[in-house]
Amino acid sequence: MKKILIADDEKNMLWAMKRALKGKEYKIITASDGLEAVDNFKLYEPDLVLLDLKMPKMDGMNALKEIKNINRNIPVIMITAHGTMESAVEAMKLGALDYISKPFDIEMLKIQIEKALEIGDMKEEINFLTQELRSSTGKIIIGESPQMKKVLDMVKRVSKSNATVLITGESGTGKELIASAIHYSSHRKDKPYIKVNCGALPENLLESELFGHDKGAFTGAVSKKLGRFERANGGSIFLDEIGELSLAVQVKLLRVLQEKEIERVGGTEVIKADVRIITATNRDLKKMVEEGTFREDLYYRLNVIPIELPPLRERKEDIRLLVEYFLEKHCKDMGRKKINISKDALNILTDYSWKGNIRELENIIERVVILNSSELIDKNDLPREILSKNNTEFKFNLPPDGVKLEEVEKSFIMQALKRCDNNQTKAAKLLGITRHTLIYRMEKYNIS
Repeated sequence: MKKILIADDEKNMLWAMKRALKGKEYKIITASDGLEAVDNFKLYEPDLVLLDLKMPKMDGMNALKEIKNINRNIPVIMITAHGTMESAVEAMKLGALDYISKPFDIEMLKIQIEKALEIGDMKEEINFLTQELRSSTGKIIIGESPQMKKVLDMVKRVSKSNATVLITGESGTGKELIASAIHYSSHRKDKPYIKVNCGALPENLLESELFGHDKGAFTGAVSKKLGRFERANGGSIFLDEIGELSLAVQVKLLRVLQEKEIERVGGTEVIKADVRIITATNRDLKKMVEEGTFREDLYYRLNVIPIELPPLRERKEDIRLLVEYFLEKHCKDMGRKKINISKDALNILTDYSWKGNIRELENIIERVVILNSSELIDKNDLPREILSKNNTEFKFNLPPDGVKLEEVEKSFIMQALKRCDNNQTKAAKLLGITRHTLIYRMEKYNIS
């Protein structure tokens, strides 16, 4: 049974929400002020928190800070009769998942609660996956955006099977890290995990590397050599840059997938291969199939479970987390105290397009750490190429009496959809968000 903590100083509101959620399988915990909310959060460890903004003793904003300090992954929905843009935006910055303004529709609140609980469950699964990866490789996956949550949820699902996985995405998006996460969260995690960069080896060596060779198979083959598939037996093999394989090697790989067996170069012995195959590419394999440079039958064998990694520019919510992680990492490598970053500098990094994705971001942070001797990175400390592409700024002047953020958001969404003839992909691009985020907001505001 899921536990929900509701904090509101209005007794009638508490009663109404408890009554509305009575039919659901929820255990409802209440609090009439911010301090009681924090105490009850520590005591009952709820799965979801609903916080009123204006409460005695401690307001909702400070209660939110305290709760997020205890558990940063807990989903929190802010409820307020004072839903101005400033308060809602500030709450979201502090980690609130969503907000709803009084008076609100009970059915809409129920939908938001269900979605928030789903996100909470997903965060728990992601934490487990991240810990497994960290303990096995020393690396972690960073990301709390909807896109990365979807990717990590897929990783958790596919890791339970032996299905072949094809990871696609631009260079620098973290394909190798996702492949490692699949292996180390699977039942094969204690078996070998072999990585091969198919684009780094010439064709005449790649076949021997993958499948091995017998003594005398070619000039220089003075002894038998086990290939990567044999070495990976019982475990997983990760074939990066799979689009670089020649057609001849593609034929041999197809046999492995179909028959679960290999033959060494120059040999006749058929060797069984119990290997989970994970592949990755930044190329368009469908287009390569059409052009005749990639086998169609192999493509469908590889593409059993496709996982597409979003570029960094489409998951801007994760940039702050990545910046903080890379600052800590490279300061530690240099043996210096962690450097902080100003809001202006962080905003510039967030607005940058990042064509090189996470790899480019890490390189920039490493450069800044090396060249900056102060304890705070300001916008002037950022490289010129970053600053030159962030010289445009949109400003929204808040009226003296404030505005309803929900109304502004709904208006912008409707304008974007109208301008793009209801094409959701184009409208999302116009708004600087992903299509999934747009659809979520459309459902929230009942925009058809």
